[in-house]
Amino acid sequence: MIDRWIAAAGELSTALVLDALDAEGFRRQALPNIPPRTVPQVTVGRAKPLLWVDFAYDDPDTYALELAAVDSIARHDLVVCATADSGRAGIWGELLTTAALQRGAAGIVTDGAVRDLARMAAMGFPVFARHLSPYDSMNRQKVVAFDVAVEIDGVAIAPGDIVIADRDGVAVVPQAVEATVLKLALEKARAEDGFRDAVKAGMSLTEAYAQFKVL
Repeated sequence: MIDRWIAAAGELSTALVLDALDAEGFRRQALPNIPPRTVPQVTVGRAKPLLWVDFAYDDPDTYALELAAVDSIARHDLVVCATADSGRAGIWGELLTTAALQRGAAGIVTDGAVRDLARMAAMGFPVFARHLSPYDSMNRQKVVAFDVAVEIDGVAIAPGDIVIADRDGVAVVPQAVEATVLKLALEKARAEDGFRDAVKAGMSLTEAYAQFKVL
């Protein structure tokens, strides 16, 4: 199923997917204010959640679960780092990106902070992050669990959920409805194409809405 989402990415957007989720009764699936930091294209993958905490003591094992999590990335995983909106340190940067790319990761989404933007951009790795910080995470933040359900902005994200991100934000699609949501989102994309062409040809908005039932 992830292959179908990836193949359709050029026709999709976060907004279209959220409209489809609305239609299925899932009305709180957006992670707003998490902008693209490296490349602007629509990014789709399966959620690989990492749960982070802030701390302030000497811990020589700060990186232990972080390294294990990255080593366990599978192809098309989209790393989701849940930090409780912390900008305390740059929890993701060039070296983790290098390893993630080798594993076939789709990108990273976080409500936390990242660093090494120029180098990650040069690698073409999609990074969506709420904050920036040049600080290292050593003795500041660490992973306490991965491949577990997490929450960002009150939105539950389970391992394997579809995550789609673009300039508008991030949407989370529960696995149970991923096929239906993809179908509805593509149908709306094509209806919007018809709406747009009709308006460009001179049809009024009222007439176009009556025909295509999209806006």
